[in-house]
Amino acid sequence: MFAVTLMAAFNFMSHGSQDLYPKVFLGLERKLPHPTITLIVVLYNIAAIVGGMFFGILSQRIGRQYSIALAAVLTLPLLALWTLPQSAAWLTVGAVCIQFCIQGAWGVVPAYLSELSPPSVRATFPGLAYQCGNLIAASNALLQTGIASFLGTGLAPALMLTVGGGALVVLVLTLLNARRHRAGMQDASCPP
Repeated sequence: MFAVTLMAAFNFMSHGSQDLYPKVFLGLERKLPHPTITLIVVLYNIAAIVGGMFFGILSQRIGRQYSIALAAVLTLPLLALWTLPQSAAWLTVGAVCIQFCIQGAWGVVPAYLSELSPPSVRATFPGLAYQCGNLIAASNALLQTGIASFLGTGLAPALMLTVGGGALVVLVLTLLNARRHRAGMQDASCPP
């Protein structure tokens, strides 16, 4: 249940930041020209790759949970920069920074899910947890457009709410698991 909930939050964070962002948000709401949108998407995908490598390497030093938690917490203050500016330049900066962090957290997921897997189902568990979480988050675009319609403010608040909510859940779950894991290690080191 933990892994599925975590993967749902991860997918709300990731798909929430990408699915409607280029065409609907940047194109229809911000009315940016197609070449500008393409440039923004290329730049934030490069940042995503670099973020995945950065946080993946960092996870080898500080631990998987803490690397994921750091990426998630860094996402939160970037939400406004990612959605509120009117200029293409600042939207680009926000998109690059947020994808560096969000996909940086994702860079750690394969190893983290494998470590969470019971040895007897290690070949099945990561994929099943990911896909069940993805199934839950499949409603993301409908949720975002529903929130935008309800608020009557455009997509910016809906994007921030879903991605921010996903980031908060990822942050809390990974830190709780880190605490539980640390307590389990202490219990194992103290014989009865």
